Amino acid sequence: MRTGQDRGTVMNQAETAKKPLAIYLHIPFCVRKCLYCDFLSASASEEQIEHYVNLLLREMQASADSGQLQDYEAKTVFIGGGTPSLLSFRQLKMVLCKLKSVLPVCADAEITMEMNPGTVTKTQLANIKSVGINRISIGVQSFQDGELLALGRIHKAAEAYRLWEWTEQLGFKNRNLDLMSGIPGQTEQTFRDTLNRAVSLKPEHLSVYSLIVEEGTPFYEMYPDGAVDEETDRRLYALTGAFLRAQGYERYEISNYAKEGYACRHNLTYWTRGEYLGFGLGAASLMKDVRLRNAPDMARYEKGIIEREALSEEDCMAEMMFLGLRLIRGVSEQAFYARFGKSLDEVYGDVLKKHMKNGLLEYKDGFFFLTERGLDVSNYVMADFIK
Repeated sequence: MRTGQDRGTVMNQAETAKKPLAIYLHIPFCVRKCLYCDFLSASASEEQIEHYVNLLLREMQASADSGQLQDYEAKTVFIGGGTPSLLSFRQLKMVLCKLKSVLPVCADAEITMEMNPGTVTKTQLANIKSVGINRISIGVQSFQDGELLALGRIHKAAEAYRLWEWTEQLGFKNRNLDLMSGIPGQTEQTFRDTLNRAVSLKPEHLSVYSLIVEEGTPFYEMYPDGAVDEETDRRLYALTGAFLRAQGYERYEISNYAKEGYACRHNLTYWTRGEYLGFGLGAASLMKDVRLRNAPDMARYEKGIIEREALSEEDCMAEMMFLGLRLIRGVSEQAFYARFGKSLDEVYGDVLKKHMKNGLLEYKDGFFFLTERGLDVSNYVMADFIK
């Protein structure tokens, strides 16, 4: 039997329970812009990086002062870019210390940092681990030097191996490798070789993306019709899934594969429409069904300009569908009803029936999900949920 004191303790715990929040910290600097890259990043001087770090600290403090962080705790932190490993240890420590001073970070938080081979030393990597970063995401893209050169990457395969060896020696237990298919000059044989080399390292997680030629990049001028044809792209995508499945990796999202227990918790927040808050140039956030985006240019970011868009219920339902269908498990019928008080059939019955009839969607155990054929044309299916 609970005493009055016990009941009071339970009530206090409930009252002080924090809501989960994913934090993204954008570091928009790189050694050199890759030929295919349309991310918000550029090279910068040490003085420019230092100035930016101070702006980042100011933004975090302003967010806390506004009350925006009240009632939340960070379940995941993702430091992306750009190349975040270009920050000095002092700067990185300042950023993380400021974050922890304005927002509780739970003890088992997944804290990820992106890095590229050739941009970090073993000493830097040890320092990175010492401040609590427990997940490393390495932008390898390919283990073929010719393909790396074609992409405009600054590293060679040997540097990727060296960085991986350091993560082993320093005891990192949660590591992702970014790989890319559809690279100019890539063949099925060289791509298979890259996959073989990647799995030989036994990473806990693999992200394998098809190269998309984006307008405004040098690649757009070089390959206006795309780097590879659609048939080749699909063939390499199918090869990726079959190969990694045979190696014990579970595909849990269109382009992401993991050993059991190592799905990226931060990215799952995005795909399930959890709340997330981005700090830095151009960083996006979703808080209480309001989408926020920091100014993408430095002059307006310095002034603290933020774009705000209140999402309608229709917007939120559409997002739950086209983001949730990226996940192999799909969209939960029960979760949709709990969130909106409406059934999936009531809102999207015609669309669901159309794609199930065409063999692009399936339903099982309360989830609607893309079939193998549906994954091939996922953008076509997802577009139907946006009215």
